[in-house]
Amino acid sequence: MKHITRLAAVAALGAVMGTGVVAQELFAPNLSYRTGPFAATGIPLMNGQRDYMLMLNARDGGIGGLPVNFEECETGYSTEKGVECYEKTKGQAIVTQPWSTGITLQVLPKTNVDEIPILAPGYGFSPMADGKVFQWAFNTPASYWDAASMILQYLEAQGDLSGKKIAFLHLDHPYGKEPLPFLELKAAEDGFELLPIPVGLKEMQNQSAQWLQIRRERPDYVVMWGWGAMNAGAITEAVKTKFPMDNMIGVWWAGHDADLKIVGAEGKGYKSISWSYPALDAAVLADIKTHVVDAGNSLSNEEEMQGVFYNRGLVISMILAEGIRAAQEHTGNAQITASDLRWGLENLNVTDARLAELGMTGMVPPFQTTCANHTGHSGGWMLEWDGEKFIKTSDLLQAEADAIQPLEAAKAAEYAEANAPWAMSETCDAPS
Repeated sequence: MKHITRLAAVAALGAVMGTGVVAQELFAPNLSYRTGPFAATGIPLMNGQRDYMLMLNARDGGIGGLPVNFEECETGYSTEKGVECYEKTKGQAIVTQPWSTGITLQVLPKTNVDEIPILAPGYGFSPMADGKVFQWAFNTPASYWDAASMILQYLEAQGDLSGKKIAFLHLDHPYGKEPLPFLELKAAEDGFELLPIPVGLKEMQNQSAQWLQIRRERPDYVVMWGWGAMNAGAITEAVKTKFPMDNMIGVWWAGHDADLKIVGAEGKGYKSISWSYPALDAAVLADIKTHVVDAGNSLSNEEEMQGVFYNRGLVISMILAEGIRAAQEHTGNAQITASDLRWGLENLNVTDARLAELGMTGMVPPFQTTCANHTGHSGGWMLEWDGEKFIKTSDLLQAEADAIQPLEAAKAAEYAEANAPWAMSETCDAPS
């Protein structure tokens, strides 16, 4: 009730901003990729993000009484185009959503100058978790090193990894290489052999060479860090070569329903770690149907809306919306600045109770950010393809903080030194 009362006050401020300017909107552009080789995975994510913001605009008049302008700038997942979109939109934006580890890495050095927060939910540079170093970057609610840690924990629960061989099939791109520092550390500690197998952008749909190597090496497990057309290509090759699907696990961007539907029942047993889940009875989906779908404003369809990626898009926009709400309540202003949003994103507290209020129970684990912890480390669930859909096959898994935090600190310090002079926060407490 207190939360609702505060928002009502903020909404009133949104209607009348005092002596001068009347606030018009919250400009939160999205660097989308509905075209190019990654479009098949980008489209459901963008549709979910868009529908959530449209729902808030239609149902609530936006956030704090101000509508959200969720303009898309098409990048085709191209780093060069992504930087162009960033430069084009940054003038009035309160946030940038780069939607590529490559774009994120290019924009990251600009953040201390432009002072616009990067929101990269579940992607980007894992050391961005260190808010003392990366004051303007957020990879809430979980990082790629979190994903790698949870995958290894799940495999360890199946049996000791010492002496085992794990093939790391990954896109030959900054995104695909991101978990390597953590995986190499754990391979040395736990005694398993890590076999990196890169897939070039031109090889995504023809991975015969990579799967010939997998057949020859006979790994115990294949961990896949794929994206776009690479995922469908790898899953198809795995089925063709009769690799045991129970022993193949993907990161959360390699858990797209449409990729598995290509092989159907033959893909049964394939798994993907995930910090989101399509809880199809969630109240938020009913609101989206009423305010967006029935109004003819959605770009999605019934099948897509039941999938992992569309529903993850809803969660991603919820994270942004909660950051905006927190900033509005903190400042008492509906029209917030990029600096205000930074405060909101580092003071998120998405509890089970708050998820229930949002109608999103079961769609994401609870998480909390701080000035020093820009990830939140929500944990995640292992999802398994049952031949028709993804289902939860584990309780909530949590990343190994004792292993990840020292690596985050070390790599963040390396980055700051390489990009000196690099402004850092002197007021954040230690990560928690």
